[in-house]
Amino acid sequence: MKILLATAGSRGDVEPFVALGERARASGHDVRLIAPDNSGADTGELDVVSMGVDYSAMIQSQGVSIAAALRNYRTVVRPLMRAVIVESARAAYDYRPDVIVWHPKVLSVPMVADALGVPHVRVEIVPALTPTRAFPAAGTVTRSIGPLNRLTYRAADAATSMFRRDLAEARTVVGAAERTASDPAATLMPISPAILSRPDDWPTSVHLTGRWTQESHDAPPHPAVAAFVSDGPFVYAGFGSMAAKGAEDRGRAIVSAARARGMRTLIASGLGGIAVPETLRGSDVLIVDGVPHDRVLPHAAVAIHHGGIGTVQAATAASTVSIVVPFIADQPFWGARLHEAGLAPAPINRRSLSPLTLGVALDSVDGCRARVADAADVMAKEDGAGAALAVLTGLR
Repeated sequence: MKILLATAGSRGDVEPFVALGERARASGHDVRLIAPDNSGADTGELDVVSMGVDYSAMIQSQGVSIAAALRNYRTVVRPLMRAVIVESARAAYDYRPDVIVWHPKVLSVPMVADALGVPHVRVEIVPALTPTRAFPAAGTVTRSIGPLNRLTYRAADAATSMFRRDLAEARTVVGAAERTASDPAATLMPISPAILSRPDDWPTSVHLTGRWTQESHDAPPHPAVAAFVSDGPFVYAGFGSMAAKGAEDRGRAIVSAARARGMRTLIASGLGGIAVPETLRGSDVLIVDGVPHDRVLPHAAVAIHHGGIGTVQAATAASTVSIVVPFIADQPFWGARLHEAGLAPAPINRRSLSPLTLGVALDSVDGCRARVADAADVMAKEDGAGAALAVLTGLR
């Protein structure tokens, strides 16, 4: 089977596709991945085609502010989305796959699949497109609004209308007919049921497969990290690609709250979400660019992070309690879901993060440990990438 995977976004958007691609390749399928540059994901030996965009560079230049994205829509966002839509269509049409598996940001995939006469399978890394009464669409409101939850899923339709001109260009590239694109043959969600219960009103074509994990290609942690980890319990803090103002304030809150409780702190500065003032540095604080989650999180007493689904699942699978400090998009959704399930303290708005608010959360993590351990046991038995591949091969 010839499988094309197409994704766009930062590391958390790319890694699940890499995991699925590796699993499919190991099972004897031909696989190609269309992805952005410099995502930070290790693509191993996969056949990768660039879509000619760099989300990391965009984040570093303007941060994760919605206001900045709106200000720079014409000069930054629009050209980036044009490349995602048009170049992905071109690469997909050239490859001529048997099935296309796609991230919702790659808006041109349905029309390309229709032009090629092949099925397409949508991947909802976060539940934002498949309506349910159970909870609102990730990235909209945080709390349930009951019967109105289903209406929140209409927000995604606005994206298609914003990029009509680029979709028309992609349609020309592949010679697609001027008509409504077909619906996905299936929807895959690489999310563990231990994190999110499957709503009973999702159609049978939607598959909550469990987390997609790849065989680790990460090098062992840097010797300084390995030594720090081996010295006993510590607080891990990392906000991944979340670059935003207030990095020193966040670093001050994290180190101060941990130090007040006699805890050491391992900080992954990422793209600039955390910075520690010189006056607060010491032997009990280690600052690095990033760490391999699978090697470090199992040893952490608690993980303070932004609430991206990749980190949420990595921490929970490691049996480590999360303290979520959400920035944008789906992160408040996951903070709320973890808290509702008893897997984490209440999330802390990043503007409210202080030694006091974080201290309250740190003091409450022990009450979550038993449920997190149970969730980790469930996740250890999952084969999410295998379940997803079974859905794809079942389309033939």
